[in-house]
Amino acid sequence: MTTSTGFDIRRIGGRIGAEILGVDLSGDLDPAIVTEINSALLEHKALVFRDQNLDDAGQLRFASLFGELTTAHPTVPSVEGQPQILPVDGDEGIRANRWHTDVTFVRTPPKASTLRSIVVPPYGGNTLIANSAAAYRDLPEPLRELADKLWAVHTNDYDYAAPKNDKAAEHRKRFVSRKYRTAHPVVRVHPETGERGLFIGGFAQSIVGLGPSDSRDLLRIFQAYVTRPENIVRVTWTPGDVVLFDNRITQHYAPDDYGDLPRLLHRVTVAGDVPAGIDGTHSHALEGDDASHYTPAAS
Repeated sequence: MTTSTGFDIRRIGGRIGAEILGVDLSGDLDPAIVTEINSALLEHKALVFRDQNLDDAGQLRFASLFGELTTAHPTVPSVEGQPQILPVDGDEGIRANRWHTDVTFVRTPPKASTLRSIVVPPYGGNTLIANSAAAYRDLPEPLRELADKLWAVHTNDYDYAAPKNDKAAEHRKRFVSRKYRTAHPVVRVHPETGERGLFIGGFAQSIVGLGPSDSRDLLRIFQAYVTRPENIVRVTWTPGDVVLFDNRITQHYAPDDYGDLPRLLHRVTVAGDVPAGIDGTHSHALEGDDASHYTPAAS
């Protein structure tokens, strides 16, 4: 598909994912191009821009086209001298091989995430991204009706990336150094499209009003629909690639399948709003503040 501004959109998954061809992210993008990229993001959920070779400043500039930026993370240090960039470094024990949506343990999770590949292994090290709106549509009607009524508690205080060595253990210690617990609707209404999506993932650890066993069982059932193969796109990285995904209606996973090989990405996230359920009720913090040191609430 060729857009009115001249770049091409090539779908790479039946339900999620597209490559954007003919856009150079290193230059100043015309507002009309940005509008069409945003429209493509809303439709395809995850966009891949190949061979961009941006530096940190270029990635920050590109991400800022979609809204105000967050700092790197509520608890984990940023790239030195770059407070809005999170290093995703396999050598530092940061191997997020769990399905998750970024930073859902705070009241205002990011709107969108950008990842830029710097060092990639010769095999493995891909990123999987899942369409949680398609997952919701896949639910049988009785499960949809149940999900519509449920709320989940999300927290950073769990084994998001199980420590395998001293570096990983230190990362885990930093990750939970400031604990957050937030209640979000299990079904979130997308603020721009009105789509309903399953807003769960690894940080969702319990269902409000249910005990641990029932919570685990229900979350496992809903999560199984998110991670059905037809709802997933696999991004195979090459150095210089940039991926932009809608954090409000996707989950992602980085398989730990590249041994001791180096892998380094930089992440920049765009500030998001407070999630709302189908009845319009908004998420609320249960423990920890609203993370205002990390993210502004999008207007």
